[in-house]
Amino acid sequence: MSAQAVSKQTQNNWWIDAALFISAVIAAISGIYFLFLPSGGYQGGRNPWYNVQILFTRQTWDDLHTWGGVAMIAAAAIHLAIHWSWVTSMARRTWNAWITGGGNMSSRGRWNLALNALVAASFLFTAASGIYFLFVPGGRWTADPMFLFSRTTWDLIHTWAGVILIAAAVTHLTIHWKWAVKVTARMAGMLAPSRQAPSGLS
Repeated sequence: MSAQAVSKQTQNNWWIDAALFISAVIAAISGIYFLFLPSGGYQGGRNPWYNVQILFTRQTWDDLHTWGGVAMIAAAAIHLAIHWSWVTSMARRTWNAWITGGGNMSSRGRWNLALNALVAASFLFTAASGIYFLFVPGGRWTADPMFLFSRTTWDLIHTWAGVILIAAAVTHLTIHWKWAVKVTARMAGMLAPSRQAPSGLS
C-alpha cells in the first residue's frame, strides 16, 4: 500500500501506540516474573524458586521492569495529550448521559468507555506506585519513609493494579485488534522499500 493510504495523524498515533505497546509488554512480562518469582525466602525453603534465573539475572529483570515502566508512562502521557480532546468530549457525553439524563450513548459506547476508564484508573495506580519505588529506597535495612502508605501497601497497590491493568489492556487490544492489524499492515507497506520493475519491463 502507498504512503497516502495512512494519514499523518494515523501515522503519529501508530508510532505512539507502538511505543506504548512495546514498553507495556516489557513492563508486564517483567512484572509477571516478579509476581511468580518473589525474592523472599531461602533456597529449598519457603521460596523454592529463590535465585532461579530465567533468561536474565534478577537485576536485569528489575532494570527491564523499571525502564520499561518509565517508557510506558512517557508514551501514555503523549498518547493522552494527543487524545485529550476526545477525553474531554467523552467526559461531557458521560455527564449528559449518566448525570443529567441526556445524551444518546449506546451500550457498546458505555462498555468501551467503562473499559477505557478501568485502563486509565489501573494505569494511574500502577504508575504512581511505580514512581514511588523509583524514588524511595528499599531494602531490608532501610527505614520505611511511610509516604501516605507503608512500603508494603505501596507494593500491594503496584502488584494488583498492575494485574488489573494487564487484564484490561489485553481486553482493550482485543476489541481494537482489527484496527491495529489494518493500520500496522499499511504502515509496514509504507515503510518497506518500494519495488520497482526492472527497466525494459512493463
